Amino acid sequence: MTAAKLRDLHVPGRPLVLPNAWDADSAKLVVAAGFPVVATSSAAIAESLGYADGQGAPVAEMFAAAARITRVVDVPVTVDAESGYGLSAVELAGRLLDIGVVGCNLEDTDPGRGVRPAGEQAEFLGAVREAAGDGLVLNARVDVFLGADDEQAVLDEAVERARAYLDAGADCVYPILVRSPEVLRAFVAAVSPAAVNATLWPGGPQREQLAELGVARISLGAGLWRASRGWLAERLAGLS
Repeated sequence: MTAAKLRDLHVPGRPLVLPNAWDADSAKLVVAAGFPVVATSSAAIAESLGYADGQGAPVAEMFAAAARITRVVDVPVTVDAESGYGLSAVELAGRLLDIGVVGCNLEDTDPGRGVRPAGEQAEFLGAVREAAGDGLVLNARVDVFLGADDEQAVLDEAVERARAYLDAGADCVYPILVRSPEVLRAFVAAVSPAAVNATLWPGGPQREQLAELGVARISLGAGLWRASRGWLAERLAGLS
């Protein structure tokens, strides 16, 4: 499937659901369950490789893990590329295309620096778009809600960032971990008709409500990996 067809799956109100995988086997399970796209979780991949999330894993190992996934599935793969691993836009786009992925997440948090200025992130996204052409579906993560005590207070900044990222060439914007349905609804309305990605997690709106709020894409993040790890920990504890 091409990037263009992946874009077509982003329909507000009928969201594409992405159960994020972390290795070749979990990716095959996603496909076997009938999902049309495989997305990766950077946190799950890094931790499964023995490194911390937040670009703690060597970039070569992260790309190798993604390449193992594209090798074993026949559906499009979109990769969580964190904040770009310090690579230039040209190198990042080239390496993603070389391993056969057709989409990527790019977050606006730079580990060690915090959230980047919106203009700086928009410039980077624009450079990735120019380097990739239409070959990558760009999902631009907006991180200002992370750790925010008052989501309403950062809504205007989130919308401003999202619009800048869309103007730079992003296909979808991702206000990660918004807890308030009202804030998410306002965000979706403010960037309409652009596609919005939301997180499915226990503390936030669930699948049916996310669809009603108008999101076009739902991610589980590291949720499945954490659940699998929790199940294994319980079984191991029962054997000790």
